[in-house]
Amino acid sequence: MSKKTPLFDLHQQLGGQIVDFAGYMLPVQYGNGILFEHNTVRTKVGLFDVSHMGELMVSGNDAEKALNYVLTNDIRGMYDGQVRYSLLPNDKGGAVDDVLIYRYNDKRYLVVVNASNADKDAAWIETHLSGDVLFENLSEDVAQIAIQGPLSKNVMAKFVDENTLPQKNYSFVSELTIADVKCLVSRTGYTGEDGFELYCAPNEAEKLYLALLEAGEEFGIAPAGLGSRDTLRLEAAMPLYGHELGEDIPVNEVGLSFGIKMAKEDFIGKSALEAHEPAYVRIGAKVVDRGIAREHSIVYCGDEEVGFVSSGTFSPTLQMAICMLRVKKEYADKQLTVDVRGKKLRLEVISLPFYKRSK
Repeated sequence: MSKKTPLFDLHQQLGGQIVDFAGYMLPVQYGNGILFEHNTVRTKVGLFDVSHMGELMVSGNDAEKALNYVLTNDIRGMYDGQVRYSLLPNDKGGAVDDVLIYRYNDKRYLVVVNASNADKDAAWIETHLSGDVLFENLSEDVAQIAIQGPLSKNVMAKFVDENTLPQKNYSFVSELTIADVKCLVSRTGYTGEDGFELYCAPNEAEKLYLALLEAGEEFGIAPAGLGSRDTLRLEAAMPLYGHELGEDIPVNEVGLSFGIKMAKEDFIGKSALEAHEPAYVRIGAKVVDRGIAREHSIVYCGDEEVGFVSSGTFSPTLQMAICMLRVKKEYADKQLTVDVRGKKLRLEVISLPFYKRSK
């Protein structure tokens, strides 16, 4: 049976169209539709319920060493208040998930994981930790709201001095009071825009969401759902587990080398990756002919099948059909086509990300 986030009743009151996603009942869109929500986040500010995400705490004298072993990235040398992206590898070099690591100090780390993998990730991490560590699954005790868009800071500044907000991307402040609600506030998001993610107690989530909505009214704020979240992340070429990442996709084939530190003495799956010569790459393309290439569409070079579309949509910002492809690396610079309902449409390979916000 699908779970409800603490904001479920509010989504219904606001006209959210509810769907099942990763075992949670969440809004895919509201009354104005996905295109409106997408453009609002790109140009103004939008509000997302991301309470379905999982939160795991790893603490203790050996927290840094133990956690570093289960991650591809190196968390040594992070500063207190820093957030770092990493893959969570399995023994064969595939991805159990991709995660964000929040460092409170070298003895306390928060790991934020994808909703669809929360239970799996918790079991995997807890099983593979060693030494003097305490593992806690906090997922049921935490709600999360994302405020995203170029005017997100304007909204937040109505509650606190903006100098008290996290100043750098991928950093956080462990305790700020927003609308009388104690929050962890991070400068992170999944849209390609500036923004913040706020973690709070579940029973305070509705109060916080409504306060942000009211404060953002003058800036054109709007609730946003899963539909626009997906089009926004795809324009920003952010990977999605089950699409660009998976248990059977080696993590050295997905274009995330910044999050894989092979120079580390050891981590789960390192030997498998050292022995694996990458055969595929993740690339971006636009559809030249009329049509949209959706996930699982087959990609060809001539008559040869060379890969598939991992994610595809029409880009509202760029006004063209875009897709991320998983293709054999020797064909990454060749003329490619994609099968869309029995018709081969021409592709033009373009660099990722498709969209990058101006600073």
